[in-house]
Amino acid sequence: MPALRVFPDEQSGAVYAAAVMDRVMQARRSPVFGLATGSTQIPLYRQLVRMHRQGLSFATVTTINLDEYVGLSTQSPGSFSAYMERNFFRHVDIPPGARHLPQGDAPDLAAECLRYDALLSTHRLDLQLLGIGINGHIGFNEPSTSLSLKTHVVALQDETILRNSSDFPDGSNVPRQAITVGLQSIFAARTILLLAFGRDKAEAVAESVCGQVRTSCPASLLQLHPRVTYVLDAAAAGRLPDAGRLLALEEAAW
Repeated sequence: MPALRVFPDEQSGAVYAAAVMDRVMQARRSPVFGLATGSTQIPLYRQLVRMHRQGLSFATVTTINLDEYVGLSTQSPGSFSAYMERNFFRHVDIPPGARHLPQGDAPDLAAECLRYDALLSTHRLDLQLLGIGINGHIGFNEPSTSLSLKTHVVALQDETILRNSSDFPDGSNVPRQAITVGLQSIFAARTILLLAFGRDKAEAVAESVCGQVRTSCPASLLQLHPRVTYVLDAAAAGRLPDAGRLLALEEAAW
């Protein structure tokens, strides 16, 4: 079962997650982080930027993002490349050549998936950040009767597209496909941190932690990884049977 850390609010959870990443950076000469996007990760990136301004250097860090929308260039405002630039990369000292995302507008998507898997095979992730979709997806590995192990192009489900539409003022332009890292690369990470904040994530969190391991809830497969920690606020933990006790312990520690 994953380790659970329940905090009063998302900011406290972000501070904890940033501290975990800091410990990895101090322990490893050239740490490799698998990064995620979405609104859940923004408090964490803000905290990491604060730590950088207080003296934390990312100069030896390599980052490998989980996914990118198909058809979007790095300059597209809705791309994950642009998200990372806005929220993290432009504010810290990670060398540009050490920042990696799938190329969503690659002319040959199959070749791009192979390129990305080759990159992952030579850069084992010390820590993988994850969010969780309300349908239980991790990365863009959507619920299915089977899940791909390798980097692949995925057709996004309607509820995922709807959730992402706020990033695209013209709703007709919401991408319907993405390139995503597969389960094999996620599970190869030494440590996984899954962040989830807000009541709308509570059901998916409970299903992934307490439910059966099944491909219809991809996050439930994390029960099989030896070093997974869920970083939750009280609302996201609301359907877990021990949430109140876990929150009380965290508040006492803080």
